[in-house]
Amino acid sequence: MIWKRSAVLRFYSVCGLLLQAAASKNKVKGSQGQFPLTQNVTVVEGGTAILTCRVDQNDNTSLQWSNPAQQTLYFDDKKALRDNRIELVRASWHELSISVSDVTLSDEGQYTCSLFTMPVKTSKAYLTVLGVPEKPQISGFSSPVMEGDLMQLTCKTSGSKPAADIRWFKNDKEIKDVKYLKEEDANRKTFTVSSTLDFRVDRSDDGVAVICRVDHESLNATPQVAMQVLEIHYTPSVKIIPSTPFPQEGQPLTLTCESKGKPLPEPVLWTKDGGELPDPDRMVVSGRELNILFLNKTDNGTYRCEATNTIGQSSAEYVLIVHDPNALAGQTGPDHALIGGIVAVVVFVTLCSIFLLGRYLARHKGTYLTNEAKGAEDAPDADTAIINAEGSQVNAEEKKEYFI
Repeated sequence: MIWKRSAVLRFYSVCGLLLQAAASKNKVKGSQGQFPLTQNVTVVEGGTAILTCRVDQNDNTSLQWSNPAQQTLYFDDKKALRDNRIELVRASWHELSISVSDVTLSDEGQYTCSLFTMPVKTSKAYLTVLGVPEKPQISGFSSPVMEGDLMQLTCKTSGSKPAADIRWFKNDKEIKDVKYLKEEDANRKTFTVSSTLDFRVDRSDDGVAVICRVDHESLNATPQVAMQVLEIHYTPSVKIIPSTPFPQEGQPLTLTCESKGKPLPEPVLWTKDGGELPDPDRMVVSGRELNILFLNKTDNGTYRCEATNTIGQSSAEYVLIVHDPNALAGQTGPDHALIGGIVAVVVFVTLCSIFLLGRYLARHKGTYLTNEAKGAEDAPDADTAIINAEGSQVNAEEKKEYFI
């Protein structure tokens, strides 16, 4: 009896095992069409990353998110890791989405979504964290710089991941010939990038803005810039500008000494023929202007303007020639002799043409009369001459004369 009872228990145990195996086999077979789907995510440091895991066909199987350290973040809608930055976005049989706010560089890595089928299926999503470059700084400029000196400017930015790109601009024109250096920061995640610009300055660089621009994918097409305005000191350049191109006797004249330099040259020095101005009462200096009242022939000569600043000295000269108003008026009036000569030539050519034309017409008219009188010279009397003349008129119809 005991043996029979033991046999029955063994039979049920075997049946249970067979049913369990069959159920397990059916579950595995049904899970073959279930696959978790994820996507890689890129986020700027300090931003928020959304990690999404989707399953198109799910028979109520659990989903789980874990971090690169294989710590479970969420199991279905249950939070497993105590991190206030990690929140649930959506939890269902077909999706498990979580958010990680205030992302740091240490959050970067491979995250895993697990679907608890038999066997467990996983999908990986790599979280890339971009390090934002710091605002660039320009060093190496010491004001002022002398014309002709070699200037070296360095632009540096730190904290970029991947390494940022630095570009230089001068007068809105990019400068290509620069040095570039990339160094890994102490955290071994970000980079410090520097670029050096070398060029020799001249006076045209004074007041020019040199711009260092940092480009990086984390800046959303809005680059960071640093600007340095150059201050260049240079010797003066001098030019004398007269108030009139034809100075006339008895009229005033103003000579302006246009001087440019940095520092600005002030005041200017006026001299004539290498010495002081001979007539201070008529030659008055006002700032950069030399005013000469009532010009006369004695004012002729070479006037010199000299400008000086802390960098150097420069000068310009102007040769003054005082013109006679009457002679100047004659030069500027119409040339009557030239006009008279032209008229005489025209009249002469006209008269010659009339004379030649008259002679030509007269010669051809005489020839016509002579031909008409032919036949009358040998006539013995007047009646015969008339008859011959009439015969000449008849023959004249056969002969045609042309006048050109």
